[in-house]
Amino acid sequence: MRWKRRLSSLEIRLRTDEIRQLLGIETPEFPKYATQIINLANQNAQATRPKVVGQMSELIKEFTGRTLEEWEEWYVKRHPDAIDRATRKILDMLDNFRKVMSRIDEEMVRQWVRDLVIVKTFVGLKFQEAVLRKIAEEFGTHYKLPTPDEESRGIDSYIGGVPVSLKPITYRSKKMLAEEIEAHIIFYEKLKDGLKILVPEELAEMLKDKGGQS
Repeated sequence: MRWKRRLSSLEIRLRTDEIRQLLGIETPEFPKYATQIINLANQNAQATRPKVVGQMSELIKEFTGRTLEEWEEWYVKRHPDAIDRATRKILDMLDNFRKVMSRIDEEMVRQWVRDLVIVKTFVGLKFQEAVLRKIAEEFGTHYKLPTPDEESRGIDSYIGGVPVSLKPITYRSKKMLAEEIEAHIIFYEKLKDGLKILVPEELAEMLKDKGGQS
């Protein structure tokens, strides 16, 4: 447990293992890396999602007992097969891991490292050009990158001859944005598997016209 004094208040921090100790709950011992592997298998198998084990945050609110034993008995009565189902799902995923492990060699690891260090870093820095190209293709027109002077005025590209600026979705909340940038603003949002691009209706109509003229 760590504590530190901040002005007139005392801040106390408890680690998870300390909480278990204070509640008199044993912490199971696992071999090194085992919990990381099981956790990864669980994430892939979605074995402990609410549809398998129930909505735990709600279930614990319904529980009126006091001890761990009472909680376990209460839970098992309501979800008698949940632990077995989750266990089976994780074991099945671990079997999949074992099968693929035999196929991972030095060359595959090298490709993975190169993709992470070289390719994904480059994509992360240069994704804006891919966005511009995608929008131009969608509207059947072309794009070009700005001159240094145009870039200094907040213009990231010209699509169909129309000046545009690319900004993250969080930029919407900033004041005076329209006055600072001499271009139509296209917002993007980074998702787990790519990007969501938001083209304003006014700009979309202009680009449709440009595309029709191409």
